[in-house]
Amino acid sequence: MMDREIRFNPDSFKLVQSNTRIMDKKLETKPTTFAKDAFRRFCKNKSSIVAAIILAILILLTIFVPVLSPYNITDVNVTERMLAPKLFESGTGFWDGTRKMTRVVYDPINEVPAVSDRYSVSALKNALVKIKVDEEPSLIDSANQFGTGGFVVLATDAAVDAKDIYMTSKPVSFNSQGGYRLKIVLDSEDEVQGSRLGEYRVFLKGSDGSEIIVRDFSTDYSDIDFDISKALADAGKTALNAQVVFDIKSSADAFRYILINSVALTAESAKNLEQLESVSFADATKMVLLADKDAAGYWACSGRKGIHNSLIYYCDYTIDTYELVYGNADTVTYSATELKRWVDAGWCQYDEKVGPESFVRLTDDCPIDEVVEQSVNSRTKKLNSITGRGYNYRKMGYKSMPKFILGTDASGFDLFKRSFAGLRTSLILGVCTAAFCFLFGLVWGAVSGYFGGNVDLFMERFCDILSGVPWIVIMTLAILHLGNNFLTFFLALCMTGWMGTAHRTRTQFYRFKGREYVLASRTLGSSDIRLIFKHILPNSMGTIITASVLMIPSTIYSEATLAYLNLGLQGVQSFGVMMSNNQQYLGLYPYLVIFPAVVMALMMVSFNLFGNGLRDAFNPSLKGSE
Repeated sequence: MMDREIRFNPDSFKLVQSNTRIMDKKLETKPTTFAKDAFRRFCKNKSSIVAAIILAILILLTIFVPVLSPYNITDVNVTERMLAPKLFESGTGFWDGTRKMTRVVYDPINEVPAVSDRYSVSALKNALVKIKVDEEPSLIDSANQFGTGGFVVLATDAAVDAKDIYMTSKPVSFNSQGGYRLKIVLDSEDEVQGSRLGEYRVFLKGSDGSEIIVRDFSTDYSDIDFDISKALADAGKTALNAQVVFDIKSSADAFRYILINSVALTAESAKNLEQLESVSFADATKMVLLADKDAAGYWACSGRKGIHNSLIYYCDYTIDTYELVYGNADTVTYSATELKRWVDAGWCQYDEKVGPESFVRLTDDCPIDEVVEQSVNSRTKKLNSITGRGYNYRKMGYKSMPKFILGTDASGFDLFKRSFAGLRTSLILGVCTAAFCFLFGLVWGAVSGYFGGNVDLFMERFCDILSGVPWIVIMTLAILHLGNNFLTFFLALCMTGWMGTAHRTRTQFYRFKGREYVLASRTLGSSDIRLIFKHILPNSMGTIITASVLMIPSTIYSEATLAYLNLGLQGVQSFGVMMSNNQQYLGLYPYLVIFPAVVMALMMVSFNLFGNGLRDAFNPSLKGSE
């Protein structure tokens, strides 16, 4: 090869921009970091920002509500159960702690709704906001203590028994001189309970075995007015101790019955008026109720005895549930020890020598407003107890009438506090499970996707075998062997929960490991660990994080599902267990389920939108984009 020498003439070169300083072009954008750039991209998604705010509020509530709320959610308090949600004062008509009830039996004597015996009549009257009673009574075929009138239904048993039916009064003493009369009002209405009127008779059955027929077997349902004294005289008897007996002839092909409106035993002059009144009845409903309560057999019946067309009033009313529970109480007795404790604490003043007039209430901590009377030991002349009147909420330990903004559940627990106490447990379970499944699934999927070949084949077949076992079976076996505790749920959820992340990671590694920048880095001598964690994994994080974030609400749903199968967490407050316990009251108290359901829906939607924002933030292809 021949060498050549090239010579340049210095005059051929000319200096350019000799008077101007040459430098790089000034950057048009400010310098940034990966974290700042990711945060900027996240903030561009407005829905993700809203979701992040909602999640932050829910998390703060789960932290602070169980700590700051003064209400008890550990000890069952039946008195405070099923209180209506209250945010505003009673009478506003909305969210005010009142409950509207319709078609409730009315107590005409006390002029209040006929509700349970948990509350006194005075408490019900104080708590009533509005009541509307039906103008006309309703007819029912059941004996109710607030019903009146109607007809006693005396019916045979099943036709196959083929036995006459008897309804027998208590024995009464009659004589031929007292002017005794028996008056019975019957009814001829047919088709009661799908049956038919039957053939019957009425007679007096004496203690000596004799019978005096009042009306022989007949289908005559007209009223009866029978002169007992005359019948005794005609039979040659001066006196008789007898029972009034109704006898219905049984039928082989159908039920038989008669309707009795009233029975009256009267006398012109009688010394045994109480006996006559005990057998007589003008109110069929009250007679049936007395018969049901009297074990001795007041008007004992060998067949079926019921009521037809009993009159009852219904009402619609609105009641302040808080006034009912915490309002002005009836008189309550307190011991001398309790009174001394109040006096020593400076809550009140009392002089037992003076009596109730000396009581002075000094602070709101004192449970009573006034002392009605005191009880003194007759021997020692010392105070035994006092009877006072005040508001129930003081007796229950509250300084003022409480307000439960979401009401209380069947155990008397504040639904607002219990919801977030249960959500805290469920969130902790979801976060711990999601964190473990994310990390383990990330490593598993990265190894499987990066190395491929036999390694990938072995790892994928293992996942196929494990995923073939139903999740509910794994969870049930874990609970049966390890118990319904937090650790058991965590382990059971983690057994198969990581496989979704592993599959997504493997897919992303197969997608990116053949890219040019990965091959270039490998050519320059990068190790496998550097290639995985520096080049491939960062480009895969967007999709993986989006799916992994949704594992948290998914775990909460799984825990709730198990609670509905009676496999929920035991010994701790749990969101799923609470919803499972409350679902039986959905028809009467829908707020017990609606609020937890709204919280669950908010969490699911917020986590979904939040995950979409994280996907955009960690997507390397969008780095630096506006």
